[in-house]
Amino acid sequence: MRQIVLDTETTGLEPSQGHRIIEIGCVEMVNRRLTGRHYHQYLQPDREIDAGAAEVHGITGEFLRDKPRFADVVEELIDFVRGAELVIHNAPFDLGFLRHEFGLLGRSWDEAACSVIDTLALARGRHPGQKNNLDALCRRYGVDNSDRSLHGALLDAEILADVYLAMTGGQSNLLLEAEPEAVTMVSHAPVIRLSADRAPLPVIHASVAEQEAHARQLKSIDRTSGGKCVWLRLDAQA
Repeated sequence: MRQIVLDTETTGLEPSQGHRIIEIGCVEMVNRRLTGRHYHQYLQPDREIDAGAAEVHGITGEFLRDKPRFADVVEELIDFVRGAELVIHNAPFDLGFLRHEFGLLGRSWDEAACSVIDTLALARGRHPGQKNNLDALCRRYGVDNSDRSLHGALLDAEILADVYLAMTGGQSNLLLEAEPEAVTMVSHAPVIRLSADRAPLPVIHASVAEQEAHARQLKSIDRTSGGKCVWLRLDAQA
């Protein structure tokens, strides 16, 4: 499964008012593992940046003066994201700007053939009535965002990747770092059997307090994973 975590920065809030994308940041995950591949580009918008937007991301028109325009990078962007599942926080905002940029070129964003997960909608479903912006989710899931004094598309995409993995249950495979040969290799070492005369192993049962703490932990895991706690379901079937 290939996923691209995507974020943009813009000159303002509304593409219908002529606002443009000025930064795109993407990081790649395959099978819920960050691959280290990313796409990052600043863009010349050919218009002024709203003061309110500049306060959020700190990008200036002077800095963007010599940067490429969206038309110059559209093909490499499509090549990077094509066919992937996009992970975006507040997806309608970023997709609205991407569709606008493609429309200015007489093209369709649908060329990228991407499906989308909106992590804001996902967070609202799991944490109704709470703040669900990226900073709030970092605090909730213990993701370090100490480098985030200003918004930046690539940094925010990297942080969102960590938040998404935490929000949906963390890494899916504990053997990701192992080489395939190491996983499938059969050991031919002799089997050492314990003596039948050994004393029986003591069985220490959990105390009532430990069982209650265990139950609370499983409920917490079930809540943060959206009802996907396998151990809780197994306990219910026992």
